[in-house]
Amino acid sequence: MPILVSFILIISHTLFASTTFSSDETRLWRDGISVIPYPQSVEYVGEDFVLGEIVYITVDENATTEEKFAADDLRVQLDELWHIDGRITPDSERAEIFLTREDAPEELGQQGYRIETESNGITIRANSANGLFYGVQTLLQLVQEKNSQYMIKGMVINDWPDTSIRAAHYDSKHFQEKKEYVYDFIRTLAKYKINMLMWEWEDKFAYQSHPEIGAPGAFTMDEMQEFTRFAQKYHIEIVPLVQGLGHVSFILKHPEKFHLRENESSNWGFCPFNEEVYELMADLIEESVEATPESGYFHIGCDETWHLGEGDDCGCSEMIENEGERALRYIYINRVAEIVKDHGRIPMVWDSGYVPGESVQPAEGLFTWGDRREPHYNELALEKGYSLYIYDPNPGIEHLFLPYFYRQRFGEPTTSHLEQSYNRLTDAVSKGHSEAMISTSWNCSGVHNQIWMLRYIAGSEYSWSYKNPGLDEFSDSYFFNYYGPDGKDIRELFILLNKTSYYYMDSFERRVWHWGEIGKTHLPDLPRDDMEFDPFWNTRYAEMVERSEKILLDMERASEIIEVNLDRGVRHTYDFELFTGLVKLFRHTANTWLALSALETSIVKAAGYHFQDSQSVYDELNNAREIVETNLADRHRVFEEIKTIWEKSQLPKGFSTPEKQYVHARDRQRNFANRRADLSFMIYDEELLGLEEYLEDLNLYMQNYRKGYLQMP
Repeated sequence: MPILVSFILIISHTLFASTTFSSDETRLWRDGISVIPYPQSVEYVGEDFVLGEIVYITVDENATTEEKFAADDLRVQLDELWHIDGRITPDSERAEIFLTREDAPEELGQQGYRIETESNGITIRANSANGLFYGVQTLLQLVQEKNSQYMIKGMVINDWPDTSIRAAHYDSKHFQEKKEYVYDFIRTLAKYKINMLMWEWEDKFAYQSHPEIGAPGAFTMDEMQEFTRFAQKYHIEIVPLVQGLGHVSFILKHPEKFHLRENESSNWGFCPFNEEVYELMADLIEESVEATPESGYFHIGCDETWHLGEGDDCGCSEMIENEGERALRYIYINRVAEIVKDHGRIPMVWDSGYVPGESVQPAEGLFTWGDRREPHYNELALEKGYSLYIYDPNPGIEHLFLPYFYRQRFGEPTTSHLEQSYNRLTDAVSKGHSEAMISTSWNCSGVHNQIWMLRYIAGSEYSWSYKNPGLDEFSDSYFFNYYGPDGKDIRELFILLNKTSYYYMDSFERRVWHWGEIGKTHLPDLPRDDMEFDPFWNTRYAEMVERSEKILLDMERASEIIEVNLDRGVRHTYDFELFTGLVKLFRHTANTWLALSALETSIVKAAGYHFQDSQSVYDELNNAREIVETNLADRHRVFEEIKTIWEKSQLPKGFSTPEKQYVHARDRQRNFANRRADLSFMIYDEELLGLEEYLEDLNLYMQNYRKGYLQMP
C-alpha cells in the first residue's frame, strides 16, 4: 500500500507526560541498550522479562496478513540473532509476546506503537500492521544478555515518527547489486524504520520499450516487481527515480538517442522542446510504474541541468534569456509530472518548488524539497497545497569511503558529514514543514552501497525522533547496534578509512576530475648515457613519501581492528571484507609512492658506482627492476582481491554478454566511478603512471649496459 502523504499528527504532550524521559537516568543507551531510531518516550516500570529457549507469540484472532507477518518476522529474527525458537500460537493463555491492535492509543497514529514489558510477557500495541512491525523492530533491539540469559528490562515505550516518510535514495547507476543483496538491503533498512527506497536505477532496469537503455544483466520487469512486493511486506515502498532533463547520459550515450540532446556534443541533457523526449519519458514512466506495483510516488529527477538553454534552434536559449532558467526547467517538469499523475502517482522532483512571482510555477500536486535559502517560501508552498520533503545533503565526492567523522575542504578540516546531516535534519524536522525525508546517496566516487549504511540509518534516526539522541551517542549506539555488542574500536576504523580516503584521493591524478589543475605525478628519471642521472623525485615528492609511511602504520592498525572484530564474531561481516579490500588498496597506494622513492634511491646508488664498479651498477639497476616488478605484481593481486570481494554482492561492473555489449561513455559530471567501465577505475591512476613502459625501457637500458660495460651478451 502507498505510504500516506498526510503528515502524522504529533501526539499531545499531555498524553505521555508521565512516561517521557527527563534525564540521563532513564536513557536506554546508559544501560547498554541501543535502539535506533530512539523512541519518543521511555519509562522504566514493571519487571524484567526473560526469554526462554522457546518463546510463544500471538496476534489478534482476526489479524490481517500484514499483522501476521510482523509476528513471523519476530519469530525469524529471534532465531537468526539468538537461536531462540519463536513459535506462533493462537493460544493467548500460552503466549508470552502479544501483538495486538486492542487498546492502542489513537494518538500513536498509523506508524506508532506501545511496548509494555512485565515478567510474564510483553505486549506490543498499535493501530496498524505498520505500527506492530515497527514495535517488533524496537523489541528486538531491547534484548540484552545477562547471566547467560536473554532478557528485556521492565519498561513502557510509546513511540511514533516525527516524519511520516523516511526515504533512502539508492543510486545504482555505476554498480548493480545481485538479487540476494537487494533483498538483504531492504530487510536491513526496514529494521531501522526506513519506509521508502527511492531507487535511481538508470540502466539497471531492462526497459522493454527501449531495450538499448538497459545494461547487460539489468533487472527484468518480473525481478523489479518481486523486489517491490518483497519490500512492501517490510513496509517499504520502492519509488522509481527516472532522471530527466539532466543526468540522462544513460539514455543519450546511445546513437539511437543522439537527436534528443540539448547540446549535440554532450550526452548530459534533454531539449525540453523536443516532443520525442516526452514520448520517450512516457514509455519509461509506464514501464517503471508497472515494475513497482501499488507504489504511490514517482521521482522525475531534474537536477543539475547544466546544458539547459544551449539549444539555439529550438527556442531554449531565447526562453532562458527572456524568462530565466527556472521557467525553462518547469516546461519539462510540469509536462512529465502530468504523465506521472496520469498513472495515479504523486510526482517528486529535485527542486525547491514554489517561488513567489515566478512566471511558471510547479504543477499541482508536485512534491519538492523545502527551500533552505528562503525558508519562508515553505510556508507559502504549504498554503498553495504543495508537499515538501527534507533533502538530506549528499556527503560529498570523497573516493571510496564517506567523510562521516572527518572532512576536508581545500585541504582544511571542516564540518563532518554526520554533523552536517544532524544539523540539517534536526532543524528541518523541528519546523514541521515536511512530510518526508530523503537521505541521498549519489555514488559519484565509487563507494560500495554497504558503506552508505550509517548514512541511511542516521537519516532515519533524526527524521523519526529529531530530539534524541545527541550525535556522539547516536554514533556509539550505531556501532553497538549494527555490528553487535562484540564490536571493538569500529569507530576508530571508520576514522582511519575516512582520513585515508583523502590521502588516496590526493595520490596521482585522481582529483583532476573535479578539481581541475592539480599537477602531474612523474616517475623517477631513467639514467642517461654513462649513468648520468639527476635525482629530483624524492625532493619533489618528499611530502607524499612521508604521508605514505604514516598511512602504512594507519592501515596496519586498521587491519588489526578488522581482524579483532572478525575473531569476536561481529555482525555484518561482509562490511569487514570490504574494509579489508580498502585497506589493501590504500596500502598499495602508499607502497607505490614508497616503491618510486626506493626506485630512485637505487638508481642514484647505481650512478654513484659508475666508473668504479660496473657489476654493482648492474646489481642496483636489477634491484630497481625488482622494485617495479614487485609493485606491478602487487597491483594485480590487490585488484583481483578487490574484484572478488565486490563481486560477492555485485555483478561484474560494466560486463558484456554474448547477446549484448555494454556501452561505456563518460559524461559531463566526470564521475570517478565512471572513469573506466569496470572496477579498474580504482587503480587507473596507477596504470597511467606508465610503470609497465618504464620497466621495458629499464630492461633495454640494462641490456645495453650489460653489453657495453660488463662485456656480456
